[in-house]
Order: sequence, then structure tokens, then C-alpha cells
Amino acid sequence: MKIYLELFLAFLKMGFFAIGGGYAMLPLIREEVIGHGWMNNAELINFLAVSESTPGSMSVNMASYVGMKTMGFPGQIAAILGVMLPSFTTMLLIAIYYDRFIKNKTIAYILEGLKPVVVGMIASAVISVGSDVFFPEGNELVFKDRTLIVSILIFTLCLILNHFRKGPITIIVIAGICGILAGIILPA
Repeated sequence: MKIYLELFLAFLKMGFFAIGGGYAMLPLIREEVIGHGWMNNAELINFLAVSESTPGSMSVNMASYVGMKTMGFPGQIAAILGVMLPSFTTMLLIAIYYDRFIKNKTIAYILEGLKPVVVGMIASAVISVGSDVFFPEGNELVFKDRTLIVSILIFTLCLILNHFRKGPITIIVIAGICGILAGIILPA
């Protein structure tokens, strides 16, 4: 019973501080999931890649996967409930008190103050995940042969598609196709 409570409380904590979405909460996800031993760095990075190409929010996907991996279906339910409860409760209260909420200056100031925090948390996630992807052994760059070419190609493609205002679906599909083709065509 203790592990279900741990899953629930860990993901509840993530849910309470999910301001800014999945990437903003990535440092907290990493701390909780790796800290509890539910995943290691490599598994987390692989999961992020899969999560970004599947439907649903990253935090719910993470809760679902970790809960199922740790304690099966009951663990999955505990983790999902934990991560969703704060957002559900907050949105329910906002819906009920929308008129008062939208006109409240204090709330507006709080939201204005949270914007730079969200940007900082996303930047932190980019740096921490980037360092784990590109420097998993500490200080030796892992780009070798195909990996370097594929990474540069997909990164450049994302910049070009973003410049032409192509949506994330287009970018994800084309990047996935490029990765598959590179795996087939380029030497390992």
C-alpha cells in the first residue's frame, strides 16, 4: 500500500507545480522519477522522445507509464490520479469563479510573475536533457557517424519548418521519417 501512496504523492507534487506544462515540470519529473528509482536517465530520455510523439500530455503519459511499470494497473491509476487532481481541481474552481478570477488584479500579477519562471524551467529542462543526450558519459560527446548527421539534419529541419510556421505535428512526422530514413541509409 505504501508504494501506491508514494506514486500518488510524487505525481501529486508534480501536478501542483505543473505550471507551464510538461517541459516546465521536467526538472521536477526528473527529480521524482529518478530519485525514487522508477527510471534512470536513459529511460527518461527515451520516454520523452516517445511521449512527444504520442497523444496526451507528457505528465499524464509519464504517470501512466511509471505507475504501470512500478505497480501495474493499480499503480497506473494512483499516479494518474495524483498528477491530474491539482489541474482538475484548479480548473473546476476557475470555471466556478471565473468572473471573480478574471477581474482579480492579484491573480493577474501572480500570472505575470510566473511567466519568467516558466521560461526558466523550460530552459533548465532543455539544458539538463540536452546534456544527458549529448554527453551521457559526462564529458565525452556521443555524436558519432550517423547520430551526428541525423541530429544536425533533424535540428535544421525543425528550424526551417518552424520558420515557415509549420505546426508541431508536421515537424514530428517529418523528423520521425528522417530518423527512419537515416537509420536505413546512413552507416552505423
